[in-house]
Amino acid sequence: MAEPTVRMSGIVLASLMFQHVNSDSDVEGLILGESKFEEQITISDSQADHIHIEEIYSIQKHIACHKLNYFYNSVGGVNVEAVKKILADNKQESVIGWYRQRRNTDQQMTFREKIVHENLKTSLSNPHMIFVLLTPSKLTSPGSTHRMEYAAFISRSRQFMNVPVLVNNLGLLEQLAYWKVSAPCSAVGYNLTMKKHGSKFFSSNGLLREVNEVNKMNDSLQSELQKACRDVEESERLVEALQADVSALRRRVREKTWSGAGKETVDDPPEQNNLLLHEAVRALFACSPLFHTQTLTLQAFPVPGVCCGSEQDEASDTLSLSLLNPGRTNCLKRLTEVSAGRESKRRKSKS
Repeated sequence: MAEPTVRMSGIVLASLMFQHVNSDSDVEGLILGESKFEEQITISDSQADHIHIEEIYSIQKHIACHKLNYFYNSVGGVNVEAVKKILADNKQESVIGWYRQRRNTDQQMTFREKIVHENLKTSLSNPHMIFVLLTPSKLTSPGSTHRMEYAAFISRSRQFMNVPVLVNNLGLLEQLAYWKVSAPCSAVGYNLTMKKHGSKFFSSNGLLREVNEVNKMNDSLQSELQKACRDVEESERLVEALQADVSALRRRVREKTWSGAGKETVDDPPEQNNLLLHEAVRALFACSPLFHTQTLTLQAFPVPGVCCGSEQDEASDTLSLSLLNPGRTNCLKRLTEVSAGRESKRRKSKS
């Protein structure tokens, strides 16, 4: 059985990461490239030959969809027309898989992604399809450093398996140095020429002058990079301390709010009466019977108290009642007539 391997260049991987960092949501799209089988034959003393077959998926390009769930529906069905629109001028045969970028999730395929992958294999008539999953997450709480994890999956007999991903230009990076190799020629003319023109190209230690300048520039860049890293680390520590202080202050405010809610509510301040207004009302309406009465009619209108005063008081009462409530003058007249009839009957009985 062939061992599958996914290979991509650092430029393609960097473009995937850059696209995801500059988007506000998750991203998905199609992967273009080629898949091939390589046969390696190893000959050793123990056996005549050993044939090793390797299935290689070479990722060369990716095309992002402008929105999620564009070329498939909610149940995982693939729309071939939508796939053709995404490809545009690219050939359908160059599609070797698709990818998905999800934030803060595990390196595992979801049930819908598995269904979409199988339907995509059937729709494009390509049994050799890969699925690349990228899951970035924050490495520090301030968000200045992120971690990007990536993995590739293939399906065989509807069984999904993880495939190793090899980036071409990532490996053991060592600083390459230039050195001078002694020439095998020992002719007199060669030595004279080197002594004459060598001071223009070589320094006293035997290295090329340009190499020394490049090494100096590299050391300067490394020192600046280390300084920037220290500044970022100090700023992260400061931000973490500020976040801790803010959390502590919020917790204190929350505790004070809860403790204040348990205590008795503060009594409302007593109502402050306008004494000057009351004195003015008493001075103006002190003689008004409506100001002193406590009697109300069925319609909730105040009725002035009837007293056996002088005719002037009755006249003033009648006038004030007629001014305040003209609709109640008839009631006062009836009361006056009834009182006058009773007074006449009493005088007749006495006589």
